[in-house]
Amino acid sequence: MTEAPTDETKAAVAAARERVAALHGELVRYGLVIWTGGNVSQRVPGTDLFVIKPSGVSSDDLTPENQVVCTLDGVPADGWGNAHGPSSDTAAHAFVYRNMPEVGGVVHTHSTYATAWAARAEEIPCVITAMADEFGGPIPVGPFAIIGDDSIGRGIVDTLSGHRSRAVLMQNHGVFTIGKDAKDAVKAAVMCEDVARTVHVSRQLGEPKAIAPNDVDRLFDRYQNVYGQNPEGAMR
Repeated sequence: MTEAPTDETKAAVAAARERVAALHGELVRYGLVIWTGGNVSQRVPGTDLFVIKPSGVSSDDLTPENQVVCTLDGVPADGWGNAHGPSSDTAAHAFVYRNMPEVGGVVHTHSTYATAWAARAEEIPCVITAMADEFGGPIPVGPFAIIGDDSIGRGIVDTLSGHRSRAVLMQNHGVFTIGKDAKDAVKAAVMCEDVARTVHVSRQLGEPKAIAPNDVDRLFDRYQNVYGQNPEGAMR
């Protein structure tokens, strides 16, 4: 018999549902998704659960109540009033959570410029300081994988494990980002599209100049450990 969730767990799930629903609005605001595309998920702290967007529901119709609570096996969890099926990318998100315990949020987008790099199966080179700050180097390309099982998740984990980047361009597909929570992963998705656009424009003008590796290291260390009001909150 499954134990009834504690009040603490109920509160944590409710907070995750509210945050995930709200953050989908940020994907729309920054032009990273259209129609029902893209998804945000967040791990529920202290549990083996995560919350993810329902499949095929437009952003205008997303509410905290219709966000889907799933187990780390990628299936809807019993007892949480799930009225919709989860995102078609749920298996990928679940695989990331199972295999990268430091990750608290995952985001997927088909943002225009970053996905154009993915269509070319080409990493985004580290040629601007914003990339060094946020990603610690180039944004890598992950393997081609068919949606529906955990193949995409395996590609994300294999590509990002041991890599400083919190974004991966899945070949011929789009962008996946990770973070310490869903908001952090959304920030990485916003920044990924921003640098993808800037580097693309730069290449129209000529060959961009790469930043020296030691300077990338210095920039990344400063941004992650010194810059801002709470740098120790960074995922890495």
